[in-house]
Amino acid sequence: MNDARGTAEMTRRATLTGGALVGIGIAEGLLNPTPVAAAAAAASGDGSRYERGLAVLHATSGERGAGVIESLRDIAPDLGRYVVEFAYGDVYARPGLDLRERELSTVAALAAQGDTAPQLDFHIDAALHVGVRPQEVVEALIHIVPFTGFPRALNAMGVARKVFADRGVTFEPRVMHDTRDRYERGTEKLVEIDGRHGLEVVESLRDIAPDLGRFIVEFTFGDVYHRPWLSPRRRQLVTVAALTAFGDTAPQLRVHIGAALNVGLSPAQIVEALIHVVPYAGFPRVLNAIGVAREVFEKRDAAVR
Repeated sequence: MNDARGTAEMTRRATLTGGALVGIGIAEGLLNPTPVAAAAAAASGDGSRYERGLAVLHATSGERGAGVIESLRDIAPDLGRYVVEFAYGDVYARPGLDLRERELSTVAALAAQGDTAPQLDFHIDAALHVGVRPQEVVEALIHIVPFTGFPRALNAMGVARKVFADRGVTFEPRVMHDTRDRYERGTEKLVEIDGRHGLEVVESLRDIAPDLGRFIVEFTFGDVYHRPWLSPRRRQLVTVAALTAFGDTAPQLRVHIGAALNVGLSPAQIVEALIHVVPYAGFPRVLNAIGVAREVFEKRDAAVR
C-alpha cells in the first residue's frame, strides 16, 4: 500500500516538474468548446481531477502554471493541489464559457479586488496565451473604472504593461474618436444595454444628484461602454465578474445581470460566470451574487438550462 502511494506521489511530481501534462487535447478543446467536448472536459472519465486540472492549467498558462504549483511544494503542497483540482479541474474545465472568456473574467475579478498584482500578472499572461488580444485586455481594464474606480484600473494597467513587455507584445493603442454629444451617445448605449430601466435609474437621481446621473450616462455609457474594441457579451462578463468580486453590489448586479441577458448571454452562462469567480473572490460573494441572479431570472421568467 505504501509502495503504491509512493509511486503515485512520484508520478504526480514527475508530471509537475517535467511538464508532461496529460489530457492536453481536452483542455485545448475548451478554447472553442462544443457541447460534447465541453461535457467531456467537465466529466472526463479517463483521468483524475488532478490530471484534468493540470491539463487545463497547461492550456491556459503553458509551463508557467506548473512552476507556480511546484513553488508551493515546500510550504503548502495541498494548496497547490487545491489550485489544480478545484480551480482548474473543477471550475475552469466546466462547459458554458470558453477559456478566453474565463481569463477575461478572471482578470476583471482580480483587478476589481486590488492588491492582486502577482495573480494579475499570471492571468493577463494566461489571457494572451489562450488568444485574448492585448487590446481586449486593455479594454477590460478600462471597462472596470466606473465600477471599481481609477486606482484599481491604473494599478492593473501597470501590471498589463509589464506582461506585454515581458512577452514582447506591441500594438497600437486605440483612441476614441466620436464627435457626437456624449450624453446623446450614452443614452443610446444605455438603452441598448440596460433597456428603459437604465434611464429610470438615472431619472431617480434627478431630485438629489442630477449630475451623478449625467456622469453615469456620459462617462459610463457614452465614453466607456461606447468603445468598440470589446464585444457587448464580453463587456457584461467583465462587469458581472468585477461587481461580484468587488462585493456589496447587489443593486448594480441586478441591473447588469439583466443587461447580460439583454446582450445574449443565457442564464446558464451567467451562472457559469459567477461560479468562475469563486477561486478568486470566495464563496460568500458568489453566493450573494447567485441570490441576485435568481431574482433577475425569476422576474424575467428565464430558466437556467
